[in-house]
Amino acid sequence: MERKLSILLIEDDTIEIMKVNRTISSLGLPHQIVEARNGELALEILKKRDQLPDIIFLDLNMPKISGIEFLRILKADPVLKYLPTIVLTTSANHKDILECYKIGIAGYVIKPLKYEDYVQKLKRVMEYWSINELIQV
Repeated sequence: MERKLSILLIEDDTIEIMKVNRTISSLGLPHQIVEARNGELALEILKKRDQLPDIIFLDLNMPKISGIEFLRILKADPVLKYLPTIVLTTSANHKDILECYKIGIAGYVIKPLKYEDYVQKLKRVMEYWSINELIQV
């Protein structure tokens, strides 16, 4: 049975935020998106621990702290390390992909240029995670 997901979207690009929200809306999905414009704001949200997201979508190229730095901080935390984190980025750099998997991501999705392809990729990712058994820490 598919569930409504709480998704923390860590993205600094307004257009990309709009694309995620538009995709969820156009697909008629019930998921709730919480936005953070950078890793520092995301960590503030997560440190409250009152309502942790089911999954995190993370861009790598951000101001203040990079996505990889954010991942290192997240995975060092005894509670937050269990949150499935999916990198959603334009970087196809093999070094970035390898480093992210070493740190402990749940997936790495390269943003396609065509909006239709973007919608299909996000749809598949959200379908997958909405049927997974997620833990509440």
